[in-house]
Parts: sequence; structure tokens; C-alpha cells
Amino acid sequence: MSDKKEFWRWKEYRWHDEAKDWKAADIVSAGVDIGSVSSQAVIMLDGELFAFSNQRTGFDSPESANKAIIWAMEGTGMTLDDIHFSVGTGYGRVNVPFADKAITEIACHARGGNFMYGSSVRTILDMGGQDCKAIRCDERGKVEAFLMNDKCAAGTGRGMEVFADLLSVPIEDVGEMSLSVEKEPEPVSSTCVVFAKSEASALLREGWPKTKVLAAYCSAMAHRVVTLLERIEVEKDFAITGGIGKNSGVVKRIEKELGLEALTTTYDSQIAGALGGALFGMALEKKRRK
Repeated sequence: MSDKKEFWRWKEYRWHDEAKDWKAADIVSAGVDIGSVSSQAVIMLDGELFAFSNQRTGFDSPESANKAIIWAMEGTGMTLDDIHFSVGTGYGRVNVPFADKAITEIACHARGGNFMYGSSVRTILDMGGQDCKAIRCDERGKVEAFLMNDKCAAGTGRGMEVFADLLSVPIEDVGEMSLSVEKEPEPVSSTCVVFAKSEASALLREGWPKTKVLAAYCSAMAHRVVTLLERIEVEKDFAITGGIGKNSGVVKRIEKELGLEALTTTYDSQIAGALGGALFGMALEKKRRK
């Protein structure tokens, strides 16, 4: 077994609110977002966040879904039978074995973003592991329009993981390191992660410091995403969901190009899709009971 450090590997985690009693809730709903890179499960009690988990997606979507929800329930005394309505979303949404319904990640991120950032949100950028989505929504979190980038890892979470490993930089440190340069370098290739990786390797051989190479890649990623956003016409207020939303180097460069500051939230930006799924689950359970 190799002892090589995996710099791309981010920390998996879970949380639940110990102050809440799920047995007192009228409706317990869940959303499970199976992405190409990460999977999240969210449990809500009458529309309030109770528990969530965030972990790496495995090779088997049903197994990833089961692991995510079981981990979210860990330590709560809850079982799957205690959840009234579950929604599957994300890349593997049709493969969530216990889901009562599958809903697109576009709809779930809009609904989750509305909950996390407030009803003023009109444009949501979901920066996921495999693709990026620009979503325009109304005050209720209902999708009005959306655009997606092509299926290339450049400009996505997976592309960032590739770069972290190439440069032997922990992925959590990439954003801040990229902002430590005195002068912004020219971006590397933003259309293909293979080309970007090759270009970055060449720059390292030329003597570029890692911070400068990271700045060039974060700049390229930001520019590619802004091009997508401009096609959908960004409206205030603007929010970012997904794992890359935690990368300050990309976020600050997006804000600079747009001339807009992204909204902030106390919620974890990576659970937006699963959170939206749980909110849909609550609404659908209410409808079912009528």
C-alpha cells in the first residue's frame, strides 16, 4: 500500500443538533444529494435543520446514499423508518434506494439556496465536483432559468483536486495560497484539466512558485464560471453553493470580475442540494397528508 499523501482528500464530517428532539417533530424529512465527487444527507424537523453528513461518493450510488443517511442519523437514535419523506437529488438521484421521489439538483439547489441565503437571492452558482450550474430563481426559490457548463473537470471541484495533488498542497489551503501573490498571473487553460495540468507542470519547471501557479488556475476557473454567469445575466442577490464555494481564491476572483459580492451564510454551502431536497420532502409530505 502506498503511503503517498493524498493532498486532494478533504475532511469528511457530520453534525446534528443535540438540542432538538426529533420525536417531537410532526414531519421528519430528508434530502440526499449524490454527486459525482461528494454526497450529502440532510435531515430536517418541520423545516428546521437537524442533522447532516458530507462524505466522498463511492463507486456505488445506492451504497453512497445509504452511508450518507446512516452517518447523518448517527447518535440521534433515529432510523430510516422514522423519516416521513425522503428526496434523492444530484448525479445519482435515481439510485437512492429509500427515496420517495427524485428531484433535479437544479431545483434542489435553488430551494436550498433560498433557505440558506434568504428570499432576496436571485442568482445561484452551484460549483460542484463535475459541473457548474448558473441558476436564476424567484423569491420562493423556484427556478426561472439555468445554464450548465460542459462535462470537463476544468472549472469544477474535481479539477481543483487534481491541481492540489499535482502541487502537493492540501486542498483546504489552495484558496488562501492563491491570494498570496503580489501580482495576478495570466490564467492557465480553462477549457481542459489535462491541458491545464500540463501547462502548470511546465510553469513549475520554469521556476514558478506554487502560489503563482495556483493563482493562475484559480483565475482561470473564476473566469470560466463568470462567462457562464454572464450568459444567464446575473441578478442581485448572488450566492454560491457547492464545495468550491469554500475556496476563497476562486470566490474572490469571481466577485472581482462580476463587480458583486457573494452573500455569506452560517450554513455549510456544500449541503444546499440535500437541504433543498429535504425542504421538498417536507412539502410533499404535507401534500400527501391532505
